[in-house]
Amino acid sequence: MRVPFINLKAQYEGLRGEMEEAIKEVLESQRFILGPKVRALEEALAHYIGVKEAIGVASGTDALVLSLMALGVGEGDEVITTPFTFFATAGAIMRVGARPVFVDIDPRTYNLDPSLLEERITPRAKVILPVHLFGQCADMGPILEVAERHGLKVVEDAAQAMGADYTVDSSPRRAGSMGHLGCFSFYPTKNLGGAGDGGLVVTGEEELAERVRLLRVHGAKRKYEHELVGINSRLDELQAAVLLAKLPHLEEWTAKRIAKAHRYDELFAEADHEALGIGLPVVEYRNRHVFHQYVIRVPHRDALRSHLQEVGVETEVYYPLPLHLQPCLQSLGYREGDFPQAEKAAREVLALPIHPELTAEEQEYVVEQIVQFLSEKPRWASPC
Repeated sequence: MRVPFINLKAQYEGLRGEMEEAIKEVLESQRFILGPKVRALEEALAHYIGVKEAIGVASGTDALVLSLMALGVGEGDEVITTPFTFFATAGAIMRVGARPVFVDIDPRTYNLDPSLLEERITPRAKVILPVHLFGQCADMGPILEVAERHGLKVVEDAAQAMGADYTVDSSPRRAGSMGHLGCFSFYPTKNLGGAGDGGLVVTGEEELAERVRLLRVHGAKRKYEHELVGINSRLDELQAAVLLAKLPHLEEWTAKRIAKAHRYDELFAEADHEALGIGLPVVEYRNRHVFHQYVIRVPHRDALRSHLQEVGVETEVYYPLPLHLQPCLQSLGYREGDFPQAEKAAREVLALPIHPELTAEEQEYVVEQIVQFLSEKPRWASPC
């Protein structure tokens, strides 16, 4: 059996008519930049996320860059974040001239450990940038408390967490709505993905929203009159049309992801996963995890992954090398051993197929192959 990691073709077949009609409308209008589809998407997502303002931009990376620019982050400033995330998180910080200051992760959720935050704060700190990894919000309550106590801004990297919730004071809040700014990606494989690159910045502050809108169009409020030095980062009308066609289905897709994650949990429990050394995803009680990824921890991860590839199961590793050990960031002065939880996760995590189109038979096959491999205790797993 072949089990694809994600099946975008199946998703498209279910939406072919809606998507093609939406694209046709844009082509017939010949309005491709910041037109009515972009405005409609911004309004719809502001409502869905629970914020006043939403600004469509060219990518999730640009959403981070523009958010930092809007807050005036630049040379000499520090932004506190996690070393266990996609490179764009640190890359955006470097692109505005600031320094990433890393904080190790909670080994249960893979998100930034807020108990370690305060020891990393210096007079140069300006922003805390938590990442809602794999579809689960970071522990935002204590993060927001630390930020307020030290006068820091908070930018949420919610690229993987569209629709995730975190409960604050008995009230669920959507990912992206809790900090000063929230950032999303519409990369095609995201839970709400486009037909190419795209991103979104959200905020509850009109002044910040206006700055992001200016910055995404070279800082110009009127044509050829530039109030700020910005960049060119506009969400395409065609991308907005595709996303508007998909958005009404997002909650249904999310429910299916959550159900399939629960089914994985059941199948692994039936196989006595703890005896095999398999760590399952942990969902904190405050959170609605939207399972952008279903990530397990396993011994001999690379050997297991090779076996799964041989039997037709596609997997991914997010992420095999923490940011503080990336070659291009060696000038920051971090060394192996600085963030042991992130480094250990990088050696053990394995993302399994999870998407709305995944079948029960495919899930059973995936778990069967994992359990079979780890149960055999091959020679490379035996003590010397």
